[in-house]
Amino acid sequence: MTFRKSVVMAKDGSPSLFRKWVMRQYWRMQQSQAVVGLLLWGTTITLLVWPYVRWRFEASCGDALCFNDTILGVPATYFGLLSIFLTVMLGVLTIGYLYDQVFSLWTEWRSVDMERNPYVTYALTPNWMMMTALQAEMLRRQSEGDEAMQAQAEWFLNWCKEYADGEMFARAVQRWDKDLGHTPTFWFTDDAAMERARALKFDDED
Repeated sequence: MTFRKSVVMAKDGSPSLFRKWVMRQYWRMQQSQAVVGLLLWGTTITLLVWPYVRWRFEASCGDALCFNDTILGVPATYFGLLSIFLTVMLGVLTIGYLYDQVFSLWTEWRSVDMERNPYVTYALTPNWMMMTALQAEMLRRQSEGDEAMQAQAEWFLNWCKEYADGEMFARAVQRWDKDLGHTPTFWFTDDAAMERARALKFDDED
């Protein structure tokens, strides 16, 4: 196996642990990205604009539009910087309002986000897996004699069985074992799959 393949895929063909570790750290950084980004934008633009208006807050200002060098005993510099920062934040809020209320671009963004989410398009989370398998089993029992519906019910059950070998199902089984006691072997899977789910180790603390 080449170095590139070892980074991208594990030996058994599953996604590489290295890639998953990297994406987990990236996800952690993203959690504060919105707030940190706003503060960085506001601070950067404030410091870029300040040199052009600073002279209006100095005692040497002789123009018509000048401010005292102190306001209530506090240097006017602080009020000037705060005013610029709040103006930048107001501009960001205005753009956000236009994005939301005028152009409604969030609808297209959400559409693309859902299209790229495997658990909305073709994969199954444990809760949807259980509901889908339950409905498929009910359909199979109620459609005896209807070969077409029986085949579709089997297809749904095979779909659930396929994703019962995934990490999300393993996490669910281990949590169910912890909270509810021993998890039974469900009708759409088998004992071997349940044992694989219990044996899977996670590295979330890395």
